[in-house]
Amino acid sequence: MEPDESHVRIAYYSPLPPSRSGIADYSALLLPALRERVEVAVAERGKRAPDADVALYHVGNDPDAHGWIVDALRRRPGVVVLHEFVLHHLISGITLGRGDARGYFDAMERELGIAGRLLALGVADNLLPLLWETQPERFPLAGVVLDLAQGLIVHSRYVERRAREAGFAGPVWRVQHPAWPDVPVDAAAVTGEPLVGCFGYLNVNKRIPQVLEAFALLRQRRPEAKLLLVGTAGERFDLERRLERLGLGGEAIVREDYVPEERLWSLMAASDVLVNLRSPTMGETSGAVIRGLGLGKPMLVSDVGWFAELPDGVALKIPVDEYEVATIAAALELAADHAGELGRAARDYVRREHDLGRTVAGYVAALEEAAGGEAVADAVLHRIAEAAAEVGLEDAAELAREARRAGIV
Repeated sequence: MEPDESHVRIAYYSPLPPSRSGIADYSALLLPALRERVEVAVAERGKRAPDADVALYHVGNDPDAHGWIVDALRRRPGVVVLHEFVLHHLISGITLGRGDARGYFDAMERELGIAGRLLALGVADNLLPLLWETQPERFPLAGVVLDLAQGLIVHSRYVERRAREAGFAGPVWRVQHPAWPDVPVDAAAVTGEPLVGCFGYLNVNKRIPQVLEAFALLRQRRPEAKLLLVGTAGERFDLERRLERLGLGGEAIVREDYVPEERLWSLMAASDVLVNLRSPTMGETSGAVIRGLGLGKPMLVSDVGWFAELPDGVALKIPVDEYEVATIAAALELAADHAGELGRAARDYVRREHDLGRTVAGYVAALEEAAGGEAVADAVLHRIAEAAAEVGLEDAAELAREARRAGIV
C-alpha cells in the first residue's frame, strides 16, 4: 500500500454485474478507483462478513438486489449510500415478501403513526391496493434504513433534506455521483432529424405518455424526427396501444429492449437529444443522465429532485404541470437547434463536477471520518513513522508511540 493511501479497511456491500441494477453499474465504475485509495473487501451474499474498520452499504429500492444488504446492515450498522429516498418497494419486499407482516406494520407506523399501521393492515388483508405500486412517494419508508445507519452518503441536496426531515441526526456527506471516463464511442447506425433518445424503464413515472404526445407534436413540424425507445416497458404500461393511438408507427419509432453496456453507449452517442423525465421522483440520481451529459448531448429532465439541481445551462428542465406536453415539444426543438452549445455545457459540467477522482476523494474522506478512533489514528501514526524513517530518524516506531501519548493523534 502506497504512503498516500488511507489505512482504513472497508467492507463493501453492493450489487455487482451481471446484476441489471443501475447500482451494480455504479459500483463497477467506483470500486476500481476506490481500491486505489483504500483497502476494500467486497462482501458476498450468503458468505461471512469481511473484517473491516467500517462497513459501506449501497441501498436502493429493489428488494432482490438490496434485501441481503439491509440484512447485513441490521447485523452491523455502518455508512449507507442512499441512492434514492423512496424505499417502499424494498421494505415491503423484505417484510411482507418474507412473511413478516409485523415488520411492514412497524415500518408504516414509524412513517405515519397509527394511521400508517391501519393502512398496512389493509394492504396485508388485500383490502387496499399495493402502496408500493400506487403511491410509494407518499410513504417512502426510508426510516427503516435511516434508523440503522451510522452515517449517510447522498448525491443530492434533495435526499439530504428528506433524510433530515425524516429525523436522521447522524453525519451526512454529499458526494457527487461519478461520471464514466471519456472513451471513444462509435455511434450506432440509427438516424433521425432529429433522433430523440429515451433510455430506461418505460412507464408512467418516467412521463412516457407525455413524451409520446410531445413527440407526436414534434413530428407535425419535423416529419423526419424519430424517437428511440430503449428499455423494458412496465407490465401495466401498454406502449403499443399508446403508439397506435397517436399514429406513431413505422419509421417514427425505433424500439429496443434492455441492451448491453456497449450497445447502450452507442445508441446514446447516435441520439441528437436525450429525454429523461420522471415524476414523482423517488429521490434518485440518474446515471443515465450523467452518461448522456458526459457524451455532450442536450438533455431534457423534469424539474424535480436531483434533476432540478442541475445548472440551467446544462439541461432543459420541464415543469410538471398542465403545460408539460407543449413544453416538452418546444424543448425538443430548442435542444435540436442548439445541440452544440448545450452539449458543450453538459460535457464541461460533468468533467468538472462529476469527475471520478473527486467522487472517490469524497468517499475516502467520509469513510475515514466514519471509521474514526483507532483506525484513523493508526493511519496517522503509520505516516509519522514512515516520514521519520525517510529522514533517517532512529526508532521511528517509538516516535509514533510518543505522538500518541502526547495526544498529537
